[in-house]
Amino acid sequence: MPELPEAETIVRGLRDTVVGEKIVRVEVLRPDVLRESKRRFAPKVRGRTISSVERRAKNVLLRLDDGATIAVNLGMTGRMLPFKHPPRGASRPGHPAVRFRFASGSVLVFDDTRRFGTVECLDSTEWAVRSARFGPEPLDPSYRAEDLLHALGTSRSPIRSWLLDQKRIAGVGNIYAAEALFLSGIHPLRPANRIGEDEAIALHASVRSVLSEAIEAGGTTIRDYRNAQGGKGEYARQLFVYGRNGEPCLRCGSEIERVVLSNRSAFFCPDCQPGSD
Repeated sequence: MPELPEAETIVRGLRDTVVGEKIVRVEVLRPDVLRESKRRFAPKVRGRTISSVERRAKNVLLRLDDGATIAVNLGMTGRMLPFKHPPRGASRPGHPAVRFRFASGSVLVFDDTRRFGTVECLDSTEWAVRSARFGPEPLDPSYRAEDLLHALGTSRSPIRSWLLDQKRIAGVGNIYAAEALFLSGIHPLRPANRIGEDEAIALHASVRSVLSEAIEAGGTTIRDYRNAQGGKGEYARQLFVYGRNGEPCLRCGSEIERVVLSNRSAFFCPDCQPGSD
């Protein structure tokens, strides 16, 4: 599932292509991706101009000139693909769900193979309420290690599960939680409230560095993720533990292990990340 770095990479790619474009037509090809009816969605965005493209948590936000926001959650396989001209032949997306046509003749397609992604248009008040449901942005300069330590102390959840809770911290998913925990030497099963001050400082730094490096690499492509230009993310080459169970640790040579938490895999090195108490 696309996480913060993948959403941020897509946002940066879209800024160069869709900002300033006026939406003249909306084609909803797969109504099940909308969180509202087509009858309500289309009139709210038709005739509006995209004033900026931003990100919140794992969501891509198309800001409109009337203050509304088209919020796109990529789900597992969602892609935002801009085209200067309507795509034809082999260049056409295989699973288009929503197609935005612009006055310039260019097109933006939300393509989603499995259709777990969502699209909706929220006014400024509705978006403020939605945004408030998410935790702090880990890359925000105002987010401090002290903030992380305080929040950890209120929960007994396993630290891996805590990091995946979007109400606790926004945008971190399974890939980057695994990598940050490895770099900070913390076992994924450790209760959040058992993380000490020095460990919280290390985890804070690791989360920020992993996310920043993944953005620089264009995200991580395991199977489906593609950026706004249709290219793959390259961070998979830098992974220490995620998806590497049974392989040797790149630091100590021990075998990477896998455990299941809430029906999702967690990966760790038993020597570099000792103990879960």
